[in-house]
Amino acid sequence: MGAMVPKRWAKRAVTRNAIKRQIYGVSVDFESALPVAAHIVRLRSGFDRKQFVSATSEELKAAVRLELQQLFARAATRPSLPAIKNEAP
Repeated sequence: MGAMVPKRWAKRAVTRNAIKRQIYGVSVDFESALPVAAHIVRLRSGFDRKQFVSATSEELKAAVRLELQQLFARAATRPSLPAIKNEAP
C-alpha cells in the first residue's frame, strides 16, 4: 500500500502525515477484501484549512476516514483484472 499526499493539497506536514496514517489504518481493515496487487492512494483535492483548522482535529480524521472507507469499499467490490503474462517472443 502506498500513499501520496502532495504539498499543494495539504500544506502542513502534520496534515499530510495524519492523512497518511488514516490511509494505512483503513487499508488494514480492507486488506483481506482487496485483490493482491500494488495499491496506491493519492490525494486529488485539498482539505480547506478554514473548515479543518487543526491538522489533528477529530473532524479532519473523521472526514478522511469516511472518504477512505467509501473508496476502499468500492475497490473491494470491483472484479479483479486478469493477470498479465510476460511471454518472451
